[in-house]
Formats: sequence, structure tokens, C-alpha cells
Amino acid sequence: MKLTELYLVTIITERYFRNEILEKVKELGAKGYTLTDATGEGSRGIRASDFEGKNVKIELVVSKEVGNDIIDYIADAYFENYAVITYAHPVSVVRGDKYI
Repeated sequence: MKLTELYLVTIITERYFRNEILEKVKELGAKGYTLTDATGEGSRGIRASDFEGKNVKIELVVSKEVGNDIIDYIADAYFENYAVITYAHPVSVVRGDKYI
């Protein structure tokens, strides 16, 4: 079984930005994503009300170059003013050609 070294980029963000971010990451080269509801507490505290909805966690398996482009975009567009976190780490995946 052949493994391909790629990157798992995770974005946790306010639900409001979900569609905007998903559109942009696909534009930057992501071939797909996994989306789940997320809850928690961070530097901006806990979500103020149910009206805002849960946060979302977006996970993407991408090449290092695409991962860096996605991280740069998220940092530039959201970090200063919104509750968003992004992180990445290398992963070994089967059928890696599906992701690049």
C-alpha cells in the first residue's frame, strides 16, 4: 500500500463564515473537505447565544503548497477580527492522488 505525504489543515470558525471559507479553499486548490459542528472556549470566550449557532470545524487534506495558501488566506482575512483558529500537520494518506 502506497502512502502519500500531505497536510491536514484544520480551520475552526464561526458558522457565519462557513460557505465563504469553503468556496475560497476550493478556489485555492482543495479537492474536498470534512465539515463538523464544533464547540469550545477560547480567547474570545464561549459563544454568546444559540442564535449564533455552533462553530464549525473544516478539515482538508491538501499538498503543503495549497495548505500554506489556505493558512495565509485565513490569517489575512479572519484572524484580526474573528474567532478563528487554523492549524496543520503532516499526514500519510492512502490514495493521495485524490487530494492533489
